[in-house]
Amino acid sequence: MIEHRIEPAARFSFGGQELWQYRELFFFFTWRDIKVRYKQATLGILWALIQPLSMMLLFTFIFGRGLRLASDELPYSVFALSGLLIWNFFSNSLQNAASSMVSNANIIRKIYFPRLIIPLSAILTALFDMCFALIILIILVMYYQLTINPVKLILIPLSILLAATTSFGIGTFLAALNVKYRDFQYALPFLIQFLMFVNPVVYSTKVFVNYPLLQKILELNPIAGAINMVRSVFNNAPINVSLMGVQFLIAFVFLLIGVYFFRKTEAYFADLA
Repeated sequence: MIEHRIEPAARFSFGGQELWQYRELFFFFTWRDIKVRYKQATLGILWALIQPLSMMLLFTFIFGRGLRLASDELPYSVFALSGLLIWNFFSNSLQNAASSMVSNANIIRKIYFPRLIIPLSAILTALFDMCFALIILIILVMYYQLTINPVKLILIPLSILLAATTSFGIGTFLAALNVKYRDFQYALPFLIQFLMFVNPVVYSTKVFVNYPLLQKILELNPIAGAINMVRSVFNNAPINVSLMGVQFLIAFVFLLIGVYFFRKTEAYFADLA
């Protein structure tokens, strides 16, 4: 009888080749999560439309018409939804990835597969929901007849890539921590609520014009950068390529830290999950 011994790699590796070999399992996890999320819901997949639409209407009523916050020369509904587009993707990815190892503990104990598949599939599940919010955004842009430079449309997939890289890096780090320290599953909702108001979801970064240091810190935030990227497609704001490069670099650092910590601790997941 031939024995196969599975050992961790001697050096740090993202494991791209192994992930590709298990790509069918990756899509299985993603499709399973999507079906489980909406299977018992009466409105089903319509919730992916209702949630961002209701939040957009609420923000428009309170912050746009009530407080009259600046909206970067955009109708506030477009301004709010473009922020929610990225924010909901980031927050859903982060929550799903952080809890993914614990929620899949039974599978982890039984069979071997690249553990990174689980938090990675959480990102794709959140991307599925975001596509529906993008449909609403397109309808709003057509309604307000906003002028769009076709060349700048590339910023939308770039902003999604930036948000996905950031959420995957932080999500894998939290997923590994959550296996051993279950306190993180209770602290994470508070952290996400805090981060929502740190990022320019309902306000413009221009409100901090009198606080240049605070404005610069906010601009370096990859999620804030992803939000501003989407908005710049519709308000014809100039593209700061160097700032985008720095934001992607920061997101990549998050990715390296998260994956490295995940790889260092994944040997204990089956025992602790």
